[in-house]
Amino acid sequence: MGKETSTDAIYSLDAKMNLLKAVPFGLQHILAMFVANITPIIIVAGVCGLTAQNTAMIIQSAMLIAGIGTLVQLFPLWKIGSRLPIVMGISFTFVSIACVIGGRYGYGAVMGAVLVGGLIEGILGLFAKYWIKIVAPIVASTVVTAIGFSLLVVGANSFAGGQGSADFGSAKNWILGSVTLLCCILFNIFAKGFLKQLSVLFGLVVGYILALCMGMVDFSAFSDVSIIAVPHLIPFKPEFHADAIIAFVLIFLVSATETIGDTSALASSGLGRDVTEKETAGSIACDGFVSSLSSVFGCMPITSFSQNVGLVAMTKVVNRFAIATGAVIMILAGLFPAVGALLATLPDAVLGGCTIMMFGTIVISGLQMIGKCGFTQRNITIAALSLSIGLGFTQVPDMFNLFPELVRTVFAENCVAVVFIISIILNLVLPKNMEADK
Repeated sequence: MGKETSTDAIYSLDAKMNLLKAVPFGLQHILAMFVANITPIIIVAGVCGLTAQNTAMIIQSAMLIAGIGTLVQLFPLWKIGSRLPIVMGISFTFVSIACVIGGRYGYGAVMGAVLVGGLIEGILGLFAKYWIKIVAPIVASTVVTAIGFSLLVVGANSFAGGQGSADFGSAKNWILGSVTLLCCILFNIFAKGFLKQLSVLFGLVVGYILALCMGMVDFSAFSDVSIIAVPHLIPFKPEFHADAIIAFVLIFLVSATETIGDTSALASSGLGRDVTEKETAGSIACDGFVSSLSSVFGCMPITSFSQNVGLVAMTKVVNRFAIATGAVIMILAGLFPAVGALLATLPDAVLGGCTIMMFGTIVISGLQMIGKCGFTQRNITIAALSLSIGLGFTQVPDMFNLFPELVRTVFAENCVAVVFIISIILNLVLPKNMEADK
C-alpha cells in the first residue's frame, strides 16, 4: 500500500513525496526549459550591445528569479500565485519589442518598461474578476492552441541545432535530435509505473551522452566561472520612455492572456478540471509582480513557461513538492554559476528532440479545450477565424507595413498577439445565439 501511495503522489497536487523521488521530476522540468530560459537574454543582450560579462550576470539573475517565481506560483504569497505546478521563466513574447526598444534607447529603457509593465499586469491580476470574463473559455482555448503552434518553430529550430548556429541543419544535429526523440518515445512505451513519466529526462541524458561522444558539448563557459556569486541589484539604471512603456504594457496584456491559456491548459490536461478564477488571477498577478522584481535584478520579464505546461500535459506529474525541487535547483544555479554553466552545455539538438513532442501536446491540449467549449457555430467562427488570421498573416509580416512601427513591432510576427486580439473582438461582437437563426 505504501508503495502505491508513493507512486500515486506524483499525480497528486499536494501529496508528500520522498525527496530522492521528487528531484528527478523537478530536474526534468528545469532541463526542459533551461536553454529556452536563457536564449531570449542572449538575443536581447546582443542587440543592446551588452558585454559578455553583463550577459552572464543577467543569465545568473534569470535562474534565481525564475526559481523564486516558480515557488511563488506553487506556494502563493497572499493573492499572488496560483498554487498550481507552473514553472516560470524568461518569456519569448517580449523578445521582439525588447530588441526594438533596446536598440533605440538602450537596455536601461527595457528595464524601466518592464518595471512599469509588470506592476500593471500584477495589479490587473489582483482585479481579474472584474475583467476576466471577456476572456471567455473559447478565447483562452484558442490562445492555448496558438501558443502550441508558435512553439513548434522553436522546437524545430532547436532540433536543427539552434537558429543562427554554424552547423544548423547538419547531419550531426539530425542524428542527435532524432536519437533523443526516439529514446523519449521508447522509454515512454516500455518503462513501467511512475518511471514512464521520466521519458523526457531519459531522452535528455542519452542525448547528452551521445553529444559528448560526438564532441558536440562545449565546456568553454567554465573558464571564467566563479564558485559562488550573488546577483546584483539594479545593475542597469532604469530609464522611462512613454512609447517604450506603452509598447511593453501591450505585450504584457498579451502575456497575461498567454498565462490564462497556460493556466487553463495545465488545469485541464494535468488535473482534469477547469481552472478556477482564483487560480487564474493569482497566476497573472505572479507573472506581473515577479517580472517587476526581475527588472530590479536587470532581467527580462518572467512568465509561465508553455514548454513545462506541455511536459505536465504529457506526464501528468503535478505534485507541487516535486516541481518545487526544480525551483530550488534554479535558485542554486543563480547562486552557483557553475551549476548554470553545466546546464547551459546541453546542446540545442538534444533539447529539440525532447521538446518537439511536448509542443505538439500543447496544440492537442488547446484543441481538446476547444472541444470542451462545444463546436457551436459561434465557437467555430471564433476559433477558425482568429487562428487563420493569427497564424496566416504573421507568416507574411510585410502585410503590416501599412501600420505604424509600434503596431508592426507588436503584431507583425507575433501570432499569439493577433489570435488574442481577433478572438477577443469576435467574442464581444458575435451574437450569443448564432444557432437560433437556423
